[in-house]
Amino acid sequence: VVQCLIDWSPVQLASWDEQFSTIRRSTLLQHFPYAQAIRVANQSGARHGVVKIDGADAGLIQLNEVGIMKNALHAISLDRGPLWFDNFGTVEHATAFFSALAKQFPKRIGRKVRLMPELCDDEFNRTAVTASGFSRNPNFGGYETIWIDLTKSESRLRSSLNGKWRNILSKSERSDLRVSQDWTGSTAIQFLQSYRTDQLAKGYKGPSTKLVLELLKFMIPRQEALILNAMENGSTVAGILIFLHGRSATYQIGWTTDRGRKLGAHHQLLWQSALLLKDRGIKDLDLGGVNDKTAAGVKKFKQGLGGQIITLVGMFN
Repeated sequence: VVQCLIDWSPVQLASWDEQFSTIRRSTLLQHFPYAQAIRVANQSGARHGVVKIDGADAGLIQLNEVGIMKNALHAISLDRGPLWFDNFGTVEHATAFFSALAKQFPKRIGRKVRLMPELCDDEFNRTAVTASGFSRNPNFGGYETIWIDLTKSESRLRSSLNGKWRNILSKSERSDLRVSQDWTGSTAIQFLQSYRTDQLAKGYKGPSTKLVLELLKFMIPRQEALILNAMENGSTVAGILIFLHGRSATYQIGWTTDRGRKLGAHHQLLWQSALLLKDRGIKDLDLGGVNDKTAAGVKKFKQGLGGQIITLVGMFN
């Protein structure tokens, strides 16, 4: 029988970063600066653990945690974790992990537990979570995202693009659009103002500007935030924000004008971001959540990059 222990000993940032950087397809929500940003934006704490399987370091876990009256009222959430090291993360390991987590935080009055595990949706992974007494929330489907493998050559990445998507990109590259990259945050306020204006005008949901601003504060000094702006004749017509975390990166938010859409600005911005990230040694790009119900057009656009659609196992309490 597989034995799992979660070691909650205090962790040094440098040590966490070193281990985190070995993980293929890490997630932004398990990145240390994300916990720092959430602490400021949402007044929630964090707990960091090393997952041990049969005594060996097997993965990392970052929990969000809120407790009052000495944790008489206690809420914990696990978002897109745990993350496993190479040679770990089997169904047996996941089963042992959720058993250890359930023992660590047993159900009781005053405690709420919410889990969104980084596990692909199948009956074996669902059972790995529910075997310890967690219940799948029927009101929430599994989170869907699309991953781009940046270890492919540039020519293979280009040939993987949907034909129509590639044609719009080629046309955009022949236009007067110029893409500038910002690693220092000098355009951050202007970018966020444009994003917020776009969000209000079009009525779509997205990360709060408050949280994004805090993420920028913690990640810009680490060279982990990239803003790309598409400009025509000195006027910014579209922009995107990418966060880097370990060997992976996440497309966080973007905005565009009608002119930017006409010029295929987002096609060029995402294509150039993929090449920039590839040059920096990033192996995988997470294009962010997609769904067929409220944002079918966004999903179709992201699918045009030819990545791998992943559906996670769902939400559990």
